[in-house]
Amino acid sequence: MIDKLEFFIALANQKHFGRAAEECGVTQPTLSAAIRQLEDQLGVMLVSRGSRFQGLTPEGQRVLEWARRIVGDSRTMREEMRAARKGLAGHIRIAAIPTALAMVQKITTPFQERHPDVTFSILSRNSLQVLSLLENLEIDAGITYLENEPLGRVTSVPLYAERYHLITAAGSPLSERASVTWKEVGALRLCLLTADMQNRRIINRHLAEAEVVAKPTLESNSMIVLFSHVQTGRWASIMPKNIADSFGFPADIRKIPITEPDAEHLVGLVATHREPFTPLVSALLHEARLLAEGAHA
Repeated sequence: MIDKLEFFIALANQKHFGRAAEECGVTQPTLSAAIRQLEDQLGVMLVSRGSRFQGLTPEGQRVLEWARRIVGDSRTMREEMRAARKGLAGHIRIAAIPTALAMVQKITTPFQERHPDVTFSILSRNSLQVLSLLENLEIDAGITYLENEPLGRVTSVPLYAERYHLITAAGSPLSERASVTWKEVGALRLCLLTADMQNRRIINRHLAEAEVVAKPTLESNSMIVLFSHVQTGRWASIMPKNIADSFGFPADIRKIPITEPDAEHLVGLVATHREPFTPLVSALLHEARLLAEGAHA
């Protein structure tokens, strides 16, 4: 039953029998047969079928909720027993919003020093994708904004507050100012994150409050791309100060606080709310709390 539920979750995530089978490491006929057997066992149709996958039935949507819960509990049990036998070991999958990627090492580095048999995968995703991956059991934890948009049923640990700065080259407009306003920044040639990023939605909102419409001449989902264009001197950007500091800009790049308002937005670690947590997630939450306590002190 657990294996069949794993297959069903993969199919719901991939929305394609072939890709789901590939993810599970089985053939497509094997996966299809397992889904039909699950339907027979439960006595309901789970998948709307035609020549290809057409979605889940209402019963399938309800079973998906149970499947995530049961498979999550099963994985927790297996991991807890493995930790009891061998100590903490395994693999942690984390998805982080682009503006938080530079700080992930503040959690993973001390964690790995304490637990050298643990490995990590770090993905860059927008805030909605982080929550979707969590819900679908495709990651163990995420780093995202905590206050601006609904998070759902998660456990969260606040890590730091983003504060926004104008990042611009020396000699460009406003580059010698001690501070600037959102209205002034809105008049510059800007490069910003793409509209699917919550950071961009936050920036758009603050510009709108200053009666300015964001009209960037360059957009990207990569902070590296934005940094490289700022360094040409032809673009400016709006970035959280912590990530700008982490890249060690040369002296000819200015970081100027944006005021009116002096906005800040909370970023933290999130994990699917579950009791008990897997040993790995429990240890990761503990590491995040240690980091938050150190930053607060």
